[in-house]
Amino acid sequence: MATAEPAKTSRGGRGARERILQAAQELFYTRGIHATGVAALMDAAHVSPRTFYVHFPTKNALVVEYLRRIEADKTIPAEAELDRADLPPAQRLLAIFTPIEGALIRGCPFHNAVVEGAGELPDVARLAQHHKQVFRDRLVATAAEAGAADPAVLGRQLTVLFEGANALAASCNDAEAFTDARRAAATLLDAALSTGTRPTHRAAP
Repeated sequence: MATAEPAKTSRGGRGARERILQAAQELFYTRGIHATGVAALMDAAHVSPRTFYVHFPTKNALVVEYLRRIEADKTIPAEAELDRADLPPAQRLLAIFTPIEGALIRGCPFHNAVVEGAGELPDVARLAQHHKQVFRDRLVATAAEAGAADPAVLGRQLTVLFEGANALAASCNDAEAFTDARRAAATLLDAALSTGTRPTHRAAP
C-alpha cells in the first residue's frame, strides 16, 4: 500500500514542532526510520539541535508521535476507503484493495515501524497493534453492514488478505498483489453475503 506523500517542510508559518513532524512523515516513510538520522530531520525541519530536543527528547519519541499523527489524520488512503459515503458497504470492502498508480509502494507505516523496531520499541509495537485491531474491527463492522452471514469471519479474512497484499506489494514494489487480493476478496464476499442483500461488487478484471 502506498500512502499519500506528506508535503515538503519549509520555513515560516508553522511552528518548529509541526515542521519536525512533517519532516518525520516524509523521511521516515520514504527512507525508513533507521536510515533517517536526527541530523537529516533537523535539516528538513529547519531547526537547531536544541529546538529538536526540546520538542522530542529522543528520536524514538518522535517515531511514536509520527505514528500517532498518521492515526489521528487517517492519511492511509486504502484504509480511508472505508469512510466513503458514495460506495455501498461491499464496494468499500473491495476498495481497500485498489492500488495507487504511479507511487512508490512503501507498505504500511505501522508495520514498517514494528519491523524496524525489532522488538526494541514497545510503545511503537503497542500503537501498531492497536491500529491493526481497529482496522480489523472496521472491516468486521463494514462486513456486517453489507449483510455478511458471519461478519467477524469475513472481516478477519479480509484483514489477512489486505495485510498480505500490502507486504508483498511493498517487498516487490508491484501493485499486482492488490489486483490478485481484490479478486480473492470478491470471492469471499460472494460466499459470505446473504442472498437478499448482495450488491454488485465484482472485482475489475
